Parts: sequence; structure tokens; C-alpha cells
Amino acid sequence: MKIPVTLNGTKTILDAHADESLMKVLHKNGCPSVKSGCSSGFCGTCTILLDDKPVASCKIPAGIVRNCDIVTLDYFTKTEEYSNIMAGFQKAGIKLCGYCTAGKVFSAYQILKIPKIPTRQEIADNLKALAPCCTDLETLVNGIIYAIQVSNKRLKRS
Repeated sequence: MKIPVTLNGTKTILDAHADESLMKVLHKNGCPSVKSGCSSGFCGTCTILLDDKPVASCKIPAGIVRNCDIVTLDYFTKTEEYSNIMAGFQKAGIKLCGYCTAGKVFSAYQILKIPKIPTRQEIADNLKALAPCCTDLETLVNGIIYAIQVSNKRLKRS
């Protein structure tokens, strides 16, 4: 099956079976940051942005992404949002192990897009579905709060 998508800013055609996991299809199409982990959608290893929302690509059948916009961590690392998130994570002392990095980064990105500044509890609630292996929830919440501060400072300078 030929599936037209925008992958990392480029219109492309994915060749896949409709029921094949998007994670496998993306990995076969040169996206090394899309990794296989728990295959249950909890670890964050295979997280991508699908139409600007973080999703576990292991749980998405390739057949439903026709004409969708897909962004992988490989591409996202070149954005200002990624720089803001990394600055916040660094300030919180978060050391990324590489396993659940995409889940952490894209979860933080989703929270940074909230128009109002979220409370600690709202941030924690947004992270409930994620099972990060190398960072406790409190430190991750702190990293996201710092990332919000970095982002807001950069916006004020613009």
C-alpha cells in the first residue's frame, strides 16, 4: 500500500501494509530515533509527533496516517523548541539515556504548547501515560517548568 505523508517536512510516500506498525515503517524509512521498546505505548521510545501531537508509533497502524504530518526526534532536534526543552532538562539535571528520550521531549513539547502556564499537577497529569526509565517524575516536571521559563524568556527577546 502506498501512503502519502509529510515526513519531517518532506512530502513522501511510505510503502507499507495497512496493519503494519508505523514504528516499523518509519524505522525502515531511515528514521533511527524511532525505536522499538515495550511495544505497548508506555515507554516513550517510539514516540513521534503525528499532526503535532505526541503518539506511540508502535500502536499506530500505518494505514491510518494517509496525508498526515509526521515529525520524528531526528528532525525535531533542529528546532528552537527542542533547544528550549534541552535547556530546561539540563537545568533540572536530567540525563537522557536515549531509550525514552523521544517520549520525554515530545511530552514536554506538548505541555509547552499549552497557552497558559500549567501547574505542577497539570504537568504531572500530562505525563501519567509515560513511563520514563531514567528520570523520576518530580525531576521531569522540574525540567519542563525550566523549559517553559527558557521558552518565555526567548519569546520576550523576540
